Amino acid sequence: MRTAQLCQEFGLQVRYTVYPLHPDTPDAGMTLEELFAGRFDIDAMLARLRQVAAELDLPFGDRTHTYNSRRAQELGKWAEQQGGGSAFQDATYRAYFVDGKNIAQVDVLAAIAAGVGLDTAEAERVLTEKCYSAAVDTDWQRARSMAITAVPTLLYDHRQLVGYAPYEDFQKLVTG
Repeated sequence: MRTAQLCQEFGLQVRYTVYPLHPDTPDAGMTLEELFAGRFDIDAMLARLRQVAAELDLPFGDRTHTYNSRRAQELGKWAEQQGGGSAFQDATYRAYFVDGKNIAQVDVLAAIAAGVGLDTAEAERVLTEKCYSAAVDTDWQRARSMAITAVPTLLYDHRQLVGYAPYEDFQKLVTG
């Protein structure tokens, strides 16, 4: 919502770049305890995520696992080409953060695609043939070259805004 509002207010066009967040996560996923292995207070982290989601009026479920998002990123690139990128992103968010679904699974992603009106068989083909693998590789390299280490990161005129922030911070990013 904030991105759409920012685009309207300043006449911007957004270019989304996917980022390799925990790319070594196995397809079966990991518990948050396994992923963070004593590095973070998971309860505090989840409380903060719930707070941010509430501030943004986003749903957020009882998340216990993390899943590899690479296939979701590849299918998202395809969905963008089909004109359904935003709907697919929103539905993938809900599947992952609200419903706790494993977005590394082809059948889960195909169902998400179908749920937003995209062709299920074509989605499965795109995933099994890795049609958008190179596009995701390019995005990952772009993120690395720009020293992006967290999501979300917004870039404008060589300035960055990292993390979720009040709308006024987004405005300051654009106006300098």
